Amino acid sequence: MDTLPQTGGRRRRSRRVEETEETVVEATRPEMRPALRDDDPRAAAKRRTAEILGHLGGMDEGVDEFYFSPDQVPDGWTYEWKRRTIMGQEDPAYQVALARTGWEPVPSRRHPEMMPAGWKGDTIERKGMLLMQRPREITERVEELDLRKARNQIKAKEQQLNAAPPGTMEREFSDPRTRPTIKKSFEAMPIPKDD
Repeated sequence: MDTLPQTGGRRRRSRRVEETEETVVEATRPEMRPALRDDDPRAAAKRRTAEILGHLGGMDEGVDEFYFSPDQVPDGWTYEWKRRTIMGQEDPAYQVALARTGWEPVPSRRHPEMMPAGWKGDTIERKGMLLMQRPREITERVEELDLRKARNQIKAKEQQLNAAPPGTMEREFSDPRTRPTIKKSFEAMPIPKDD
């Protein structure tokens, strides 16, 4: 250690100095006072408000608790909410039927934002409902089967309208006005007004 000449009966010590080719760095003691908070509570509240409103959307419209963005669904898969419990009771037969048709629970680790912080479960659940996934190809095939089944039911009813019951006289519709017709149309349902 370098020492300087004594002054007034005391020895002064010089600070250690590291020298490099470009800079000189002095050893300094750490700050005695902690850094001041740079997070203003009002600014933090505004950020949190924006985040919450982003989740809620228009609060006057109500909140869809079962909404998930289509962007969250991985390619090749479909998501649907399926019943897990009714009034706290599970329905094992229904769960087996879901498994047979390819439905399996979506792992919560894939979408941790959909469950509360610290959630220990492996599934995503809301109000007795379970978010489930199935390969898109299976879903499309099931939808095709359902559509074919519905069309066959309509054809069967049309045939019943045009045919006479067994053991009765056959219906002959020489006059087109007497032939039963089925009209297929879609129109908005009237909304009842509150008085």
